Amino acid sequence: MVAPADDAVFRPVRTGNPFEETVERLLQAIKLGVVRPGDRLPAERDLATRLNVSRVTLREAIHALTEAGYVESRRGRYGGTFVNEQLPKARRTPAKRIARELGDGLDDALILRDALESGAAEAAATRTLTATEEEHLRRCLADTAAAKLSDYRRFDSRLHLAIAEVTGSASLTAATADVRMRLNELLDAIPLLERNIEHSNEQHEAVVEAILAGDPERARQAMQEHLSGTATLLRAFLV
Repeated sequence: MVAPADDAVFRPVRTGNPFEETVERLLQAIKLGVVRPGDRLPAERDLATRLNVSRVTLREAIHALTEAGYVESRRGRYGGTFVNEQLPKARRTPAKRIARELGDGLDDALILRDALESGAAEAAATRTLTATEEEHLRRCLADTAAAKLSDYRRFDSRLHLAIAEVTGSASLTAATADVRMRLNELLDAIPLLERNIEHSNEQHEAVVEAILAGDPERARQAMQEHLSGTATLLRAFLV
């Protein structure tokens, strides 16, 4: 059974900083493509229950994201909170500065990502996917391949989450989302190179094809090769 990414992202926040963590969860859903521009967020009552926060806290978080330009609230019969069609541009912090702030956390995040996502590709290939799951993977793959440069990171993130989703493990999907958010600021700080994107799309296709073919070893190897290329590119811009 598929473990939906929205369930993994809209999971209960920890106690202590409910407002900050609610903002984090909502931003994670937007930046990782779980909810897309133009999409409506879950109803307030449902979302507050899923996040295990009060509706007051949720409204404060939504207000903060409205002020920041990520969402808008609409009234009326078909109202609700919608992700803006045009999202704020990513803050371009120098890659070396981000890496310096991360310190040993960069290698930690890259190692964790490799373990999680290579394992996810392998686990996904061991399952007999439903027609809906196969279509979900193919759609995310096609969306990423067709994405504009300005949207590429978000669609790329969504594809990697989709692979974790079809393992059927909500915990793995949540962990994949968390580590991707740790690396996204750094990924946003390096240029999008056309040749690298072409290569990444080829590797994405190899991973998905191996999963759909039910070949766990080939799926793991294809994902490891893909992640290795990303790690190499990141380190190249940090020298």
